[in-house]
Amino acid sequence: MNKTRKTAEDNIALFTYFNEIAIISQLAGTMFERSLPDGLTSSQFAVLNWFFRVGDEASPSRLATAFQVTAGAMTNTLKKLESKGLIKVEPDSSSGRKKRVTITAQGRRMRDKGIASAAPLLAEFAASFPADTINRQTKELQKVRQYLDEYRYR
Repeated sequence: MNKTRKTAEDNIALFTYFNEIAIISQLAGTMFERSLPDGLTSSQFAVLNWFFRVGDEASPSRLATAFQVTAGAMTNTLKKLESKGLIKVEPDSSSGRKKRVTITAQGRRMRDKGIASAAPLLAEFAASFPADTINRQTKELQKVRQYLDEYRYR
């Protein structure tokens, strides 16, 4: 019985942990999106930022998989980014049906502008939370993200 009780307590603790992350994500995402320039949305910014984190080019299906959205949702986001000149979508030279997505110089500048637009919010946040605390928490959250990222491919 003690083991079952501990498991129930552990489940509640884990649920609370992930619930807090979800609430933080919602609040921070909304705050960040309001600061983005030129009508850029959070999902559009996330695609631009993906190119900085992961690679210079990708197929639309790879991006849809990375963001865990439908192909249609990703196509919609890519069309909006392409219409703003922030990415290029071209035929893949190795296949007539596939597409290749790359970020443009303008897209790189917009990504930087998006980060810069959040600077006042980040500065205000930094005044309340010491850098060493944030760095420690970030390392732990990266471990959680890596686990969950690998888990989705099981």
